[in-house]
Amino acid sequence: MYKDIRCEIALNRLKRRIPYGWDLNVYRGCEHGCQYCYAMYSHGYMGSDNYFGDIYVKTNIVEQLEKQLSDPQWKRDIINIGGVTDSYQPAEEQYKLMPEILRLLIRYQNPAIISTKSDLILRDYDLIDELSRLTYINVAASITTTDETLRKSIEPGSAESIRRFQMLKEFRKTNASVGLHVMPIIPYLTDSFENMDALCNQAKESDVHYVLPGTLYLRGKTRAVFFDFMKNSFPDLYQKLLALYKTGGAGKDYKDNLYKLVNGLREKYSLSSSYTKPMREKLK
Repeated sequence: MYKDIRCEIALNRLKRRIPYGWDLNVYRGCEHGCQYCYAMYSHGYMGSDNYFGDIYVKTNIVEQLEKQLSDPQWKRDIINIGGVTDSYQPAEEQYKLMPEILRLLIRYQNPAIISTKSDLILRDYDLIDELSRLTYINVAASITTTDETLRKSIEPGSAESIRRFQMLKEFRKTNASVGLHVMPIIPYLTDSFENMDALCNQAKESDVHYVLPGTLYLRGKTRAVFFDFMKNSFPDLYQKLLALYKTGGAGKDYKDNLYKLVNGLREKYSLSSSYTKPMREKLK
C-alpha cells in the first residue's frame, strides 16, 4: 500500500562520515522483501510493523532537496541516496521521483552514491551519464547470490541477479564509479566458495571498479524476522546459525575466514577492494 507523506527536510545528516555524511531517502519501507533488511526498525517511527507492505512516499522531497542544495551554506557534500530504503523499488515506477532528484544534482553538480537491487535505474541512464560527466556519481548493485531459487526466497521483490550485473555493465559506459556490494553475506546460505566465485566472476565480466563485501548483522526487529524466516524456510540451518549469532554479528574466526576467501577471489579476478579510489580521483 502506497501512502503519500510530506517531509520537513530531504537530507539527513549521518552521525559519522563513511565517507559520505548525508542520506537521502525518497521512500520509507521497501517492496523488495529482503528478509535480512537492517532498516526494518525505521518503520517504528511511522507506527507501522509492515516494512515490506506499507510504503510511504515523500511526495515533496524534490522541493525540500532543492531548498537544501541551494542554501549558500551547503558544501556540495556527497549524498548517499537510499541508505535506509531502495530508491528504485517498484513504487518508483509510479512516482518517478528519482529523475527530478537527478536533475537537481546535475543543476548543482552535487556528487552522490546510489545502491540498488533493481535495474529500474537504467530508466535514468541518460541523467546519470550526464551527472557522471560533471561530478562523482557511484552506481552500485547489492547482490547476494547467483542462485535464483535462493534469491527468490531471501529477497523475493528484487531484480534477478543477472539483470543487476547487466545494469552494472551498462553503467560502465558512463563516467560513473560502478561497484558490486556483496551484502550481506549470509552464513551457510550465500557464503560458499561456489557462490562467492560466481559473484566475483560476474563482477569481472561486468568490469566493475570494485567489489565490497559485508557480513550479515542481526539486531532489533531484523533479528526476530530473520530467524523466524530461517526456522520456516531453512530449518536444518536454524540452530547452526543461532549458535553463530549469539550477538548481533558473527564471531571473529568466521569473519576472518570469510574475508580470506573473498580477498583470495578478488585477487584471482583482479578486482579492486577500494570503493573510495574512484571517489578520490574524481573529487581531487
